[in-house]
Amino acid sequence: MASTFSNYSKEELLKKLKSQKTIAIVQAIVILLMIIFAIFSTMENGLSFQTFLPLFFAPMFFVMIFEVKKIKKELALRK
Repeated sequence: MASTFSNYSKEELLKKLKSQKTIAIVQAIVILLMIIFAIFSTMENGLSFQTFLPLFFAPMFFVMIFEVKKIKKELALRK
């Protein structure tokens, strides 16, 4: 079965890799801030919606990391 990235040129893959890495870093920072906010919110008000909010966004971060690994694997196959 062909990879979803097999249709891209090498330059397009490099560009996509760079943008995916940037987005992953931004997502990591946002999730970290959400975790910090959730901790302080829980200490102040007890359990609330903010306590569990980072759990909803964490899977998106892991999917982004998985995509970065797939792009790197496709680039390695082309070298």
